[in-house]
Amino acid sequence: MSSGGNPAVPGRHLWSVGAPGDDFDDFFRATWPRLFRTAYAVAGDAAGAEDALQAAYARAYASWGRVVAADHPEAYVRRMVVNEIIGERRRGWWRRERPVAEPELAGRVESPEVGVADRQAVWAAVQALPVRQRAVIVLRYYEDLSEREIAAVLGCSPGTVKSQASAALTNLRRSAVVLPNGDLA
Repeated sequence: MSSGGNPAVPGRHLWSVGAPGDDFDDFFRATWPRLFRTAYAVAGDAAGAEDALQAAYARAYASWGRVVAADHPEAYVRRMVVNEIIGERRRGWWRRERPVAEPELAGRVESPEVGVADRQAVWAAVQALPVRQRAVIVLRYYEDLSEREIAAVLGCSPGTVKSQASAALTNLRRSAVVLPNGDLA
């Protein structure tokens, strides 16, 4: 591969192979919002999502040639982000330093919108799932990825994705988030 010119296939994606620069900046600006939503959903908190994104983008910048040579650079970086979050949960410090929810203020009035409360209850149940199950649920139902795509992101087989999804849905059913009409969420 020569240092001059762009060996990337025209039309394959917007970014060129070579030293990071404006191409990486464009990639970063285009992908940050989507990847932040995914990272937030998997990590469960904004600080953890930002930390994972920062680490993943730093590694992507350092190996920009390999990232941009991938068939789908955004999917490549998404996998880096999810792996970063899962890897952080395996480290011992996470068990000691969990962010805590803000205390409820006295006299606080709940939202009159029932739908918001339902989403909050469902979201709390999703956040209570183990990180791998939560990652599968987020990638499947929030990112709308197929089982095969999820398996590629998580580095496992489609069968593992199916079993993790099944276990996650069972856990969500056990949490019994009840809607106002009596149905389970």
